[in-house]
Amino acid sequence: MTLSTLKPRVNFDFPEERADLAAAFRWTARLGMNEAVANHFSLAVSEDGKRFLINPNQRHFARIKASDLLLLDADDPDVLTRPDAPDPTAWGLHGAVHRLVPHARCVMHVHSIFATVLASLEDSALPPIDQNTAMFFGRTVIDGNYGGLAFEEEGMRCAGLLGDPRVQVMIMGNHGVLVIGATVAEAFTRLYYFERAAETYIRALQTGRKLRVLSDAVAESVAREMEVYPDMADRHLAEIRAILDEEEPAYRS
Repeated sequence: MTLSTLKPRVNFDFPEERADLAAAFRWTARLGMNEAVANHFSLAVSEDGKRFLINPNQRHFARIKASDLLLLDADDPDVLTRPDAPDPTAWGLHGAVHRLVPHARCVMHVHSIFATVLASLEDSALPPIDQNTAMFFGRTVIDGNYGGLAFEEEGMRCAGLLGDPRVQVMIMGNHGVLVIGATVAEAFTRLYYFERAAETYIRALQTGRKLRVLSDAVAESVAREMEVYPDMADRHLAEIRAILDEEEPAYRS
């Protein structure tokens, strides 16, 4: 019997997209980057980016299955009156991004420890001090105007900061981090590496010693090389799904 014969049969739309997103939720929980039953990931499934999948209200990342994901329309004004209405802050932030930023196909927002520590510093810039930090050189935007929970007005304000197509990460001052990508694999790999990069920087600061910062030219070269590194993001997610297929196959159901 092959592994493929063990995969559960599905009767919902976008099964592979849902499985990718469910795998990302579960792996985020394994890494301890989730927060209780808060935080959200979403994925556009229509050409214009306005129809999107997102996690249900207050479901722990470790339990999310493909079939649990809500399918929403960013232009639907009645979404919060649905029986299975999403978290209002999920709608406020992710709905606004999918409505206003069509190139942000996948949107991941967490309050992971090291990214949030970085977001809490007076200067939240991430200097290129190693290969991982250099990945994000010139590709972040810092939101220094936190205004409270991400209901619709705050979500619209945040979405307005993502217009530059070079931006991959929003460092949300006093809040957390938001990462965007063209696919689940791309966004999740960026989220993973950004947390690692933030950890490296915070731990380097803790030494109290002077940092060795890369030149702008080298940092930009590294960032470009990583953007086109063959199949890195796809293989990362494929390996995660292979592990989950063996250990938690219910994520697909």
